Amino acid sequence: MKKIAAVVAAGVLLVAGCADESGGDSGSDSGSASGKRFTLMVGVKGDPFYISMECGAKEKAKELGVDLQVQGPDKFDATLQNPLLDAVAASRPAALLVAPNDVKASVTPLKRIQDAGTKVVLVDTTVDDTNIGASRIATDNKLGGAKAAEALNELLGGAQGKVLVISTDPGVSSVDARVAGFEEAVKTKFTNFTLAAATQYSHNSPQTAASIIQAELQRSPDLVGVFATNLFSAQGTATGVRSAGKSNQVKVVGFDAGPDQIKQLEAGDVQALVAQKPYDIGVQGVEQAANAIEGKTVETNIATESLIVTKDNMSDPEVSKYIYKDKC
Repeated sequence: MKKIAAVVAAGVLLVAGCADESGGDSGSDSGSASGKRFTLMVGVKGDPFYISMECGAKEKAKELGVDLQVQGPDKFDATLQNPLLDAVAASRPAALLVAPNDVKASVTPLKRIQDAGTKVVLVDTTVDDTNIGASRIATDNKLGGAKAAEALNELLGGAQGKVLVISTDPGVSSVDARVAGFEEAVKTKFTNFTLAAATQYSHNSPQTAASIIQAELQRSPDLVGVFATNLFSAQGTATGVRSAGKSNQVKVVGFDAGPDQIKQLEAGDVQALVAQKPYDIGVQGVEQAANAIEGKTVETNIATESLIVTKDNMSDPEVSKYIYKDKC
């Protein structure tokens, strides 16, 4: 068994490209975090949200003298992320900051990493197993969903009508919470709205989101608003609304504030965005991981804030500083 495990470990180390030739830097070591190796496993490479998180994490790592390595799958998909996590398990960094791709499927590799002594901090997304993660740091996504309902209500001046939610896939903790927050706000506070249908899923495909909204406009000609829970859902929704000639009737609220989302806002395809604070999540992720290594107090749950961005307020310095970066 040990011989087989060694062969597997060697293979995954080659995939990861980040193994420490000295045998790793086990999270079981005590003392200062300075000089230790941390890994940040983002949800998907190249996404401005995760790039902004990386920028914050790198800044804090530099301050603390931590060697931070960043990895991530090419798509937000647990079947792609889990092999990378297996490689992390083999290299045994002192700490792992990770945005799990699935609340259930990510559990096994993360448990293996944590049980081996690496301090695990969940950033942005979580898993169902509450024993995983010395700290969990994420946007209050349920509140973010409620803010999306608030923004939609303001855009429509309190008018009555049907609204629709177009999300990515079920089973992703962050977007599931956004959906729950939006639906709860519609049912309890913004009762001038009626949910047109159950949440629809675009599977991160703008083309699918466009098809969904066009079909819904046929079924519900009185549709007045859409909450699109991520960039790709918003892109497709805006395209579908525009193609149907309903841009003056249907308002779209998106989530996140990366360069592409800001372009949508400037073009008028999306009328409001709920922006998270990923830079802050990255800073706090490194800080809490270092605290765990050094035996200091660790905040087990940190909920970061969000804010509504519109074309009218996006130039305000207190708003523009939260627009996501495409490079550090």
